[in-house]
Amino acid sequence: MINLEDYAQYADGETIEELRLLASSLKNLKVLHINSTREGGGVAEILSRLVPLMNALGIETHWEVFKGSEEFFRFTKKLHNMLHLPGFSRIESHEVATYLRTTYENLNSIKTETYHVVFIHDPQPMGMVINKQKHQKWVWRCHIDTSTPDPKAWDFIELFVNAYDATVFHIPEFVYQKLQVPAYIIPPSIDPLHPKNIELDRDFILQTLEKFGIDPQRPILLQVSRFDRLKDPIGVYQAYRMVKSKYACQLILAGSYASDDPEGEEVYREMLNATADDRDVFVLNLPPNSHLEINALQRASTVVLQKSIREGFGLVVSEAMWKQKPVIGGNVGGIKRQIIEGTTGFLVNTIEGTAYRARQLLSDRELRERMGFYARNRVKHRFLIIRHLKDYLVLLKSLLR
Repeated sequence: MINLEDYAQYADGETIEELRLLASSLKNLKVLHINSTREGGGVAEILSRLVPLMNALGIETHWEVFKGSEEFFRFTKKLHNMLHLPGFSRIESHEVATYLRTTYENLNSIKTETYHVVFIHDPQPMGMVINKQKHQKWVWRCHIDTSTPDPKAWDFIELFVNAYDATVFHIPEFVYQKLQVPAYIIPPSIDPLHPKNIELDRDFILQTLEKFGIDPQRPILLQVSRFDRLKDPIGVYQAYRMVKSKYACQLILAGSYASDDPEGEEVYREMLNATADDRDVFVLNLPPNSHLEINALQRASTVVLQKSIREGFGLVVSEAMWKQKPVIGGNVGGIKRQIIEGTTGFLVNTIEGTAYRARQLLSDRELRERMGFYARNRVKHRFLIIRHLKDYLVLLKSLLR
């Protein structure tokens, strides 16, 4: 059970009291969150912590998972990519029919009528708004960069989005300029008390490395992410090859499948085939609940990478920064909001730039330690769940004013 007092070590007493005061005027509220997966990905991880914290404050909050077939999720993954990248594909009439049919099936199993506020996360369940009641406020929580969407994808989104009372995005740059619904900005967060972020003893870290056959004596480059082409795992591997020509390093590509992303297995197999001849590359397909193992790998790493081509926010960056690791991240999306260039890590645009910065960090321990110090402090002040929780409470008060 999550106890708000446990977070006092990461926030002053005034902040905790402020949360209680904000929540006191929302005690009779019933809130529902709906997303498309219980495990795998940042949205599920945030909800698994945010929902219990809201309940701990006395706000009755529930979490439901929208279910669909592989055909449905192949379409919503394509829609996700089209919102990121114009000209990616086209939307077929049978895909729209599948989306609508799946929405109606979920309307029968997820009852939304008794809630005062309903949060819908991402495009998969956003059609549920057709069941909106007069007494309710509905919020579309978009975790995707929609600033330059494919027009066909946005036409589809507009079938539903204008029925919402508000939208929420990670950063201002993600908001599509033609959006007609009020947009709020709430960056996501990590939970310092989550198993993925707690302190670990050295023995457990070494046992984890031994389990996967990783040498603790040699430098480790690490990228943790879903197996997704937009995370550019092939580009990470190519950068590693450039670094390895000078440093005897190892590369870990650690990830898992999300049930709402049918492309994950394809990308995983692509990476296994691409790296099969290199014994210093470890492509780890981990169960979604491998939080302690991910924690250990991040703590054991020398340099952490997140070389995304497009990115929603990339909370794995904050996870690594919390563990005092310098991060080399793609100069995109929410990664740009987390990394301060040259202070907590480096932002890169190319494979060659990634390799250059990795070599620089591997050669300079003092630089790594200095960046790690500033990285943890940045996360402490900006990207912990206490701030995130406060933002949600302020949003609720604004909606119900």
